[in-house]
Amino acid sequence: MNRVVPIIVLAMTFCPGKSAVAQQPPARERELEDVISKLADKVDRLESRLAQVEGTNTTNETEARVETLEQSIQQIKEERPLAADSEEWTKARKWFSDGSTLWPHWKDGLRLDSNDGSVKLKVGGRIQHDYAYFAEDGDIERRLGADFGDGTEFRRARLYFSGTIYDDIDFKVQYDFAGGDADFKDVYMGLKKVPYVGSVRVGQFKEPFSLEELTSSNYVTFMERSLVNTFAPGRNVGVMFHDTLLDKRMTWAAGVFRQTDSFGDGIGGRDYNVTARLTGLPWYEDDGKKLLHLGVAYTHQNYEDDTIRFRARPEAHLSPRLADTGTFSAEYGDFIGAEAALVHGPLSVQGEYVHSFIEGRSPWIGDPNFWAASVQASYFLTGEHRPYKTSTGTFDRVRPLRNFGKDGGPGAWELAARVSYLNLNDDGVDGGRLRDLTVGLNWYLNPSVRTMWNYVLADPSDGGDVSAFMWRFQVAF
Repeated sequence: MNRVVPIIVLAMTFCPGKSAVAQQPPARERELEDVISKLADKVDRLESRLAQVEGTNTTNETEARVETLEQSIQQIKEERPLAADSEEWTKARKWFSDGSTLWPHWKDGLRLDSNDGSVKLKVGGRIQHDYAYFAEDGDIERRLGADFGDGTEFRRARLYFSGTIYDDIDFKVQYDFAGGDADFKDVYMGLKKVPYVGSVRVGQFKEPFSLEELTSSNYVTFMERSLVNTFAPGRNVGVMFHDTLLDKRMTWAAGVFRQTDSFGDGIGGRDYNVTARLTGLPWYEDDGKKLLHLGVAYTHQNYEDDTIRFRARPEAHLSPRLADTGTFSAEYGDFIGAEAALVHGPLSVQGEYVHSFIEGRSPWIGDPNFWAASVQASYFLTGEHRPYKTSTGTFDRVRPLRNFGKDGGPGAWELAARVSYLNLNDDGVDGGRLRDLTVGLNWYLNPSVRTMWNYVLADPSDGGDVSAFMWRFQVAF
């Protein structure tokens, strides 16, 4: 490109004739010369960049890169695999066979398993966040001396670490931070495969009593357990023997426990429990999709200070208690429980009954007998079933056929209803009666997350009806 042409054009544009130039002052001429000089420099730079672009062969460069990659691939194909006795393979085999090597993976929680399977560890926890709204009849608050206030709470907020060490030793350490402090829950160790007795467990854990109590709160059908749970001994410190029979068609457990507080501490010489449970599966098909569970349990509870008290909420934890015996004199109590559950595909039915026999120690109170019963049914609209754990005789984690979200599925949807009854009136003790009707809808987004909606209609004998509308968001891993 010739730069003379633009210069001449510019000169003619700004200098049309000699007479015109002669009329301009000398400063104007110098200004025009500077403009022309700058334009000429810009034209030079543009020509230089154009020459560089025209001189670059991008196609040849791309072809050279492709050829290099093809050569690298061919070299990899031609390489011979490492010999079986090579140093690299020797190191790899040693690392894989080393029992101290732990593999992290996810299975309903963070797990760490050794290569030889002798060590299996798990880190998990749960969050259960509840909301509740109450609607009560008339002046029930005045008659019961209770306040039904709407509210929200973290029902449970737990972390745990559990596992098996060297095949035969198991343990669990679980803390609950709901309520603002760190309470013990399951804190125990155990020895498996003991000749003639099966397994031994020592520490703080649930006594073997009641199907609903022993089923984790992560897996129960409703937000709260039924009124039968009023008589369940719950967690205490003790020693328990347990095992399975007949190819896990039966389970048994028996132990001696001290009545302890939320940190496993107990003081006194007479506050002990003796508890036992036996379960069986007379019908079990399709890996638990069809089954019939039957069980019985017994606990003897001795009271250190010769007093006892029974009280219950209407299956809503944020509600005040609607049945209460108050503290009364008693030496000991014997409790007998019966349980049954049927699973037939998406349908499940479960029932429990507990009867208590209290040995009183007051001339004004005899030997009162209290009792409670519940019946519930649930149905999975999406085709799942309630999983059953044969090693413990309890129900387990629900797994949707198609998870909600990434899998594009609906999750698992479950409808449920329950009726329960508690009688705390007998032989000089007036603790009241309570009848509950609970209906629920559960949405399992995946095996670790579910949302629960419950409605409870409570009918106490000492007041009008109370309605509770509740919602829970749960993460359990």
